[in-house]
Amino acid sequence: MEPRTASAQRRLSVIQQLSQMGIPVGVNTAPIIPGLNDHEIPELIKQASLNGACWAGYTVVRLNGSVGEIFSEWIHKSIPNKAEKVLNQIKEMHGGRINDSDFGRRMTGEAIFAEHIKQLHKLSKTKYMAGRSFPPYNYDLFIKGGQLRFF
Repeated sequence: MEPRTASAQRRLSVIQQLSQMGIPVGVNTAPIIPGLNDHEIPELIKQASLNGACWAGYTVVRLNGSVGEIFSEWIHKSIPNKAEKVLNQIKEMHGGRINDSDFGRRMTGEAIFAEHIKQLHKLSKTKYMAGRSFPPYNYDLFIKGGQLRFF
C-alpha cells in the first residue's frame, strides 16, 4: 500500500542485522486497518520476533486531512467489495469519523474493532515475544545540558 518504501523482507533484514549487533530493536505494526490487514498482526509479530525484535507496538489507521479522500478513492478502486466495510469499521473506531485527531483515541481507536486489534496484538506479543523487553537505558554517557554546546 505504501509505494517507494522498503519491503517487509528488507525491514526484517534490518531488524536482524541490528539485533545481531546487540542493538535492541522493536517494531511498530502500523497502520492496522480493520478488515484489511488486521489478520496479519500475528505473522508480523512472529516474523519480527524471529528476526530479533524484542518489542512490538501498533497504531490503528487514521485518515486525517486529504489522506481520507485519497484512501477512500484507493480502496473503492482497488478493493471495491471491501471498501464500505473497511471505511465503516475505521469510522467506528474513531467516533464515527474517518478523520480523528482526538488524542486519547486517534492512535488506538475505540469500540469493537479497536478492541479486537488490541487483543490480537496482545496475544501475538504474548505468544511470540514472551520474556522479551527493551533493556534498561544506560545513562553513563549522558551529559546534562550537553546538547546546548551545539548552539
